This record gives sequence, C-alpha cells and structure tokens, in this order.
Amino acid sequence: MRRPAKQAIHSTTISAKLIPMTALLQGKTGLVFGVANDRSYAWHIAQSLIANGANCAFQCIPGEKNERRTRLACEKLGGSGDLWLNPCDASKDEDLDSIFDAYTKSHERLDFVIHSIAFADREWLAFGKFTETPREAYLSAIDISAYTLAAMAHRATEPMKASGGGSILGMSYYGSEKIVPGYNVMGVAKAALECTARYLAGDLGQYNIRVNTISGGPLKTLASSAVGGIGTMLDKTPERAPLRRNVEGGDVGGAAAFLVSDLASGITAENIYVDCGVNAVGV
Repeated sequence: MRRPAKQAIHSTTISAKLIPMTALLQGKTGLVFGVANDRSYAWHIAQSLIANGANCAFQCIPGEKNERRTRLACEKLGGSGDLWLNPCDASKDEDLDSIFDAYTKSHERLDFVIHSIAFADREWLAFGKFTETPREAYLSAIDISAYTLAAMAHRATEPMKASGGGSILGMSYYGSEKIVPGYNVMGVAKAALECTARYLAGDLGQYNIRVNTISGGPLKTLASSAVGGIGTMLDKTPERAPLRRNVEGGDVGGAAAFLVSDLASGITAENIYVDCGVNAVGV
C-alpha cells in the first residue's frame, strides 16, 4: 500500500516579501523628517511607506548643500506626484511653524509624522567622555533629539484631528536603556525621546493619534559615524544577535509601515525593538 506523501511542515508559510502590500497605506499622506541621504533610517522608512501606497512630503536641513543631498535621495524613492521638500531647522520654532503651515496649505490630510532626527556634538560621543559633557552640549542633544518630537506633535495635532487621527513615530536606540560605550549623551536624549512619546500618547490618544518609537539596531549612516563605538557595535551584533546579523534599513522600514497603518490601530505609547533581537540577550 502506498504511503501518503508527508506534508511539509511549513507548506503554508509565505515570505512577507512575496506578498504585495501596496494598498496597506493607500490614501495616507504625511511628513518625513530626517532624510539625509539614501542610507538614513528616514530614507528606508519613506521607501517602505511609499511602496505600501503612502504619499510622503519631506523636510531637509536648511542650506543649499543639504537640500541638494536630500533632494537627490528623495528622488530615488519615486512615489506619485511632484516631490514636496521644505527646509526646516527643527531647533527653531519659527521653522517648525513654517513647514507645518506650508504642509497643511498644500495637503488635505496629515496621517503620519516620522521623526528621525537627532544631534549631539561628536566631541562628546567618545569613550569615557560622558562625565565631561558640558551643559550646552547636554541640553542641545535633548532639545534636538527629544523635545522636537513634542514640538512636532503639537503642530500636527489639529491637522491630524481633522483627518480622523494619525500616527507619530520617532526613532530610538537601545543606548537609551543600557550603557553603550561612546553613545553617551545621545543615550540620555533617546531616553527622553521615548518618555516624551509615552506622555504624548497619553495626551493625544483621545484624538485617535498614536505615538510610538522604534528602537532600531546600529546602522552605518552619516549620523551614526559620529558615535565613537559604532564600528564595535556593527562587528559584535552578528555574534550576539539571535538573528546572527546586523539590522538592515528595510527591517525598520517595514516596521514603520506597519505602525503607521491601520493594522496597528491599537498600538500606542510603545517602543518597538527592531534590532535582530539584541535587546533580549543578557550576555
């Protein structure tokens, strides 16, 4: 008698990369802060948002060189319609007022804001330098890396209310919780960012506005090059991470698309780890 064929254990499993999801964010429009080039987390997030049907408007740091670099990166993303790109120094209230005013005048909806900006004076991002961090450098890091999330949320509230709600998403890192040599004052700023997101979620939930952060693993970017220990992080992660590799920009981009989408309608005030599992490893 012929035996029945043995069924494959994972016969119904399909790679998420093979499933077309272009309608996931169809009709959603938002503002992305932090695209410096095509290696930045903001770029990978925007790539995923656009691939899933969203329309993205962009911010760049003021200055001809910065604008040109951001424009070139954003043009690689494609998307529908003309590229919307406005300069904004997020440390200046008048610049934030200007970009949100310009956005609302040219767009009917505001469904999401991506906050992927941070700054700390690289002089203090070195091994053993945290204790020497001067007041100005400390406060500057918190202002640009954390307070700006609250400042953007304040300006996004009314247009998001008019859209029926929205999603605000910030980018963090595990150095907010544990000592990461060389991360120093940036770790303090990221801790402030995560806490700011939770309190914003508490205030804005009544308007169906969700606020979350993604704790991404180390990625070789223009910003991360200022951190003294970035090379060691990238070398050690494949040895320690459960997934045995470094995180890729697309990993974070996919998580961001999910958090912005209606599939995450019940998720707010959370910090989502996308670091190949490093945060779960004890030693």
